[in-house]
Amino acid sequence: MKTYQETIDWLFTNLPMFQRVGASAMKADLTNIIALCEYLGNPQKKFKSIHVAGTNGKGSTSHMLASIFQEAGYKTGLTTSPHLKDFRERIRVNGIMAEESFVIDFVEKHEEKIINQKASFFEIAIAMAFEYFAQQEVDIAIIETGLGGRLDSTNIILPELAVITNIGLDHTQFLGDTLDKIAFEKAGIIKPDTAVVIGETTSETKPVFTEVAKDRNAEIIFVENKFFQDLPSDLKGTYQIKNKRTVLSAIEQMQKQGWVISDDNIKNGLLNVIKNTNLRGRWDILGHDPLIIADTAHNPHGLVEVAKQLNEQSYNQLHLVLGFVNDKDVTSILNFFPKKATYYFCEPDVPRKYSIDELYKIIPEEIKDKHFFDSVYKALNAAKNNAKVHDLIYVGGSTFVVAEVV
Repeated sequence: MKTYQETIDWLFTNLPMFQRVGASAMKADLTNIIALCEYLGNPQKKFKSIHVAGTNGKGSTSHMLASIFQEAGYKTGLTTSPHLKDFRERIRVNGIMAEESFVIDFVEKHEEKIINQKASFFEIAIAMAFEYFAQQEVDIAIIETGLGGRLDSTNIILPELAVITNIGLDHTQFLGDTLDKIAFEKAGIIKPDTAVVIGETTSETKPVFTEVAKDRNAEIIFVENKFFQDLPSDLKGTYQIKNKRTVLSAIEQMQKQGWVISDDNIKNGLLNVIKNTNLRGRWDILGHDPLIIADTAHNPHGLVEVAKQLNEQSYNQLHLVLGFVNDKDVTSILNFFPKKATYYFCEPDVPRKYSIDELYKIIPEEIKDKHFFDSVYKALNAAKNNAKVHDLIYVGGSTFVVAEVV
């Protein structure tokens, strides 16, 4: 029998994983996940769910929803991706990760099927989450899409509610190179006769959502048209204001369906997201004097919000610890950060990383104060050594950089 670490190593070694290898891990249809779940007895049909998609904010939104349902006393499943430290972050019930023994047993029992099905890492993670939630008999599961929506492995559920946070340009090689094309992919989670909450729209995306919802006889709720009081949360980024409004609108819909959730449940849920769900990496304060903040934002839509937040901070000098994966346009990402900062470029520990040698060639000339390190650890240490008490150190550029410091 394998240990937990041996089991995880087996999954990483044998299954293509988008986060590690990129496009080659993508499966552009639902054939595999349908076959896997039929083989498991369709566990996704044994619990109620909310389906959450969007370019940015879907992780925070999913965790906020889970926290509120937990506060309301419901046994709540939550599956999100990617994980930062431990694979089991992807499969939680009431904030507690699935047991190591469950993961070991699942892989051991179904190893032959996994290999024969030529399943991807994400397909197995989702099948495993569905199986765990069914076994645990959860009252509700919050299901975050991986990438896109229409052809995402999560899109075999029939949820109580669909939520789409927003649309921005990311993963354009899979989802399309315009906002309306990406909106069409995300709108794929809208199910017949099932309400959908839309967090933000643009002139390109709103008609797409309206059309798909009409075709499927789905009630559509545009959060922009609604007013909600801004309730405090332990998720501190100012960009969370938009996510909170989306969450409040989603909870309102669930209350209409008969789910018993009080105002206190909502307030406490938003105040205790980190405690209830163990979310990390969203404007995550890692230290003081100097202030050290990590954030997983890695596409233009998310980085706009991070740039705004950085502008609102007061500090003497800004130190930026940044690393990237190799399918990102690094020069456009750097446009979101001030040129006068001190830059510490580094390599995250994943195969898809942008190496220091590659970065050295593409970092713009106007960034004068720049240093290069072959690990995140060395870069952060250098920043800490250089920073004064009233400076700010920001760590980001990639989820994988943040994963190494939280």
